[in-house]
Amino acid sequence: MLKLFKIVGLLEGISYIVLFFNMLVIKNMNFDLYKTLLFPIGMSHGILFVAYIILAILLKEKYQWSLGKFFKIAIASVIPFGTFYSEKKWLNE
Repeated sequence: MLKLFKIVGLLEGISYIVLFFNMLVIKNMNFDLYKTLLFPIGMSHGILFVAYIILAILLKEKYQWSLGKFFKIAIASVIPFGTFYSEKKWLNE
């Protein structure tokens, strides 16, 4: 399950960056393309975010993570590039 969590974390981080790219770059270049991409990118990011949090809760119970470690890993999901840092810092122990 930890491997699945790492994969979901990687995909969630990538979807977060793609969502920001769509909001900040593509919106200024082509407004119609921005509108077209917003729903699929946003929906996939939302699903991955929810999966990341649910898996983090399950792993907290399975591996007896401290509350501090759990919150660090959970908060990393709302910071750009946070899931990448989280995977390197706290999940490779």
